Order: sequence, then structure tokens, then C-alpha cells
Amino acid sequence: MLSEPSAATVRATLPAVGAAIGEITERFYARLFTAHPELLRDLFNRGNQASGAQKQALAGAIAAFATHLLDHPDRRPDALLGRIAHKHASLGIAPEQYEVVHEHLLAAIAEVLGEAVTPEVAAAWDEVYWLMAYALIAIEKRLHEESGSPGWRRWEVVERTAETADVVTFRLRPADGGPVRDFRAGRYVSVRVTLPDGARQIRQYSLSGAPGGAVRQFSVKRVHSGTTPDGEVSHHLHARVREGDVLELSEPYGDLVLDTDGDRPLLLASAGIGVTPMVAMLASLSADGHHAPVTVVHGDRSPADHALRTDHTAYTAKLPDAVAHFFYERDAEPGARTGLVDLTDLAVPAGTRAYLCGPLPFLRAVRTQLLEKGVAPADIHYEVFGPDLWAPQG
Repeated sequence: MLSEPSAATVRATLPAVGAAIGEITERFYARLFTAHPELLRDLFNRGNQASGAQKQALAGAIAAFATHLLDHPDRRPDALLGRIAHKHASLGIAPEQYEVVHEHLLAAIAEVLGEAVTPEVAAAWDEVYWLMAYALIAIEKRLHEESGSPGWRRWEVVERTAETADVVTFRLRPADGGPVRDFRAGRYVSVRVTLPDGARQIRQYSLSGAPGGAVRQFSVKRVHSGTTPDGEVSHHLHARVREGDVLELSEPYGDLVLDTDGDRPLLLASAGIGVTPMVAMLASLSADGHHAPVTVVHGDRSPADHALRTDHTAYTAKLPDAVAHFFYERDAEPGARTGLVDLTDLAVPAGTRAYLCGPLPFLRAVRTQLLEKGVAPADIHYEVFGPDLWAPQG
């Protein structure tokens, strides 16, 4: 909870900070990477930095957290913090790195706002930062304890399968021969690779195989949008990683996980490579003998582009009360629909809990339709690949 003097100062200065947040984050990252170039080389996603997506995500998180402190002083924004903490835990962010961020973020605010940053203003925003930082540090510590292994582990590729022209699935087992911990369907792992220029870049990929067993499976879509750094890790994995090669993986993290308490109906909706966590969820439901209704929705460019389509269909068929609706922009086969995902004609049972994964336009469209059909905002859970630039409000 913010102290009363700080709350008053933050409330008075939030419009100015909010209006300048883009410039502040731009200045922050410039300062950070000048002082610590190794962070851009070996930790931050160079593609997201080049596109500006990570800067937008940081700006949105800061503004959302400060606004929440003012509007709900007695309630911590656990949904926002949890999503960030899972990502930080998977990347191996250390508590001492929050000191580094603090130094350059507060300096960037002072540089951009100039004389408006009085000692009282600086102290108030300092308090906001550390409230957020200490909460994240505590959550990340708990996540590491739950995972049992906060560091990186070497995994050997035992199988590589081309799912489509642009999607490859990798199956891996621990290079040390040790046990494999179970995970909750819907989670992702961080994968760290060494690129030709020596950079050790990290990306997150949803686990697309069934929980349990002696292997981990994730699927990678090759990014076609251009040159380094955009798509550099997906291109590296597609072009260079073969059976017998070794990759570094984190333990599984992520807050898009199945909650199957009771017999509530479920809806699993995805688009494109967003299918990966949904296939893992369906595998888990099938293994657990799930009997409640399940509605499966997926959109893709064509059946040939639908990664893991065989598993998607097979796991759905194993459930006693499940139905699949596939939408393709072209070449739709009998039983599928032509066009973008549209829930207008689909029955969504009362009490449905929904899980969504895909690009932002898809998430916005499907969430809007679910709300119109009476699904409660708290029952709509989502995952977006890359920085989370969307914080839907109920």
C-alpha cells in the first residue's frame, strides 16, 4: 500500500508520467543498455527491443500498477504481477537486477520530466517502484521454490518433427539423465541458444506435449518478418538444431494453466501457433478422464498451416463430450468453416471457463464475443506470445 503522502503525489503526477511514459522507457532502455550491454546481448529479446514491443509492455505495466495502487489501495494486482513474475522466473531474473533497473528507470523519469521531479515526486515514484519490485521478487522466489530448479538445465534433442512448412516440434530429454518434473498443461519453457554472433538469446515456447513422461516437447514457428534480430532464434532452431544437439531450458512457468475443479464446461480457443498450449491441455484432459463439456476452437490460414492438427483432433475425439470447430481462411475441408474465428453460431454453455491463445486481434475478438455470450470476465484466461501489450479489463 502506498503511503498517503506518496499516493497524493502519484495521483497528481500520474497524468504527466503517463503522457511521457513512452519517452521515459525509451530513455530508460538507452541508459540501461549503454551501462550493461550484456543485458541486451544475453537477456533481453533483441527482436522485441528493435520493434519497440518490449518498451510498450514496460510502459503499460508501470502505468497499470500505479493506477491500481491509487484505485485499489488495499488490493494487490496479482494477475498483473503474476504474469510478469512467471516470465521473469523463466528468464532467471535475479533480485539484484531490480537495483539496476531502479537506477536507470528513476534517472530516466528525472531526465524526461526535468524540474517537475521534485524530491517529493522522486520519493513517491521510488515507493511505487519498490512496492512493485518487492512483490515481484517474492512471487519469483516462490515460483523458483515450486519449480525445484531455478537455473538452466541441458536437454538433448531426441526427435525433431516438421509439423508444417513453418513449424517444427522438438522432443528433448535431460542430458544429465536425471528425472523430469511434471508440469501443468498450458505452461511454457524458456529456451536459451548461442547465436553465431555469440549472443545468448532466450525465447519462450509453450509445451505442446502431454504432461508427465520422460521428455519435454515444444513447437517453434519460424518468423518470416525479416532479418536479424527479428526471428533470429526461430530461424536458428529451424536451420541448425537437429537430433543429438543440446539446448538449455528453464523449468516450466506461466499462468495460463487449466483449472478443472468441478464439472464446469471448458472452451479452448486458439489461432495459429497458439494451438500449442491447447494441445497440451487437451492431452491432459484426456489423460485425466475429463467428462465435462469441452468446446475446441481454432483458426488458421489453411489446414496445411494448422500445426499439431492430428493431435488437436485426436485428443478432442478422446473426450466424451467435446466438439471441435476449425476455421480456415482458405482451403477449408468438409466439416471446417471458411473465414476467421467467429463464435456467433457456437453454443457456449453457462458457466464456461475459457482459455485463449493467439495474436492480439484474435484475443480481442474472441473475448468480446465470449462476454456477449455471458461468460464472466474472470473466467476468460489468455496467453499472448511476446510482450503482453494487452491488459483487458472486466
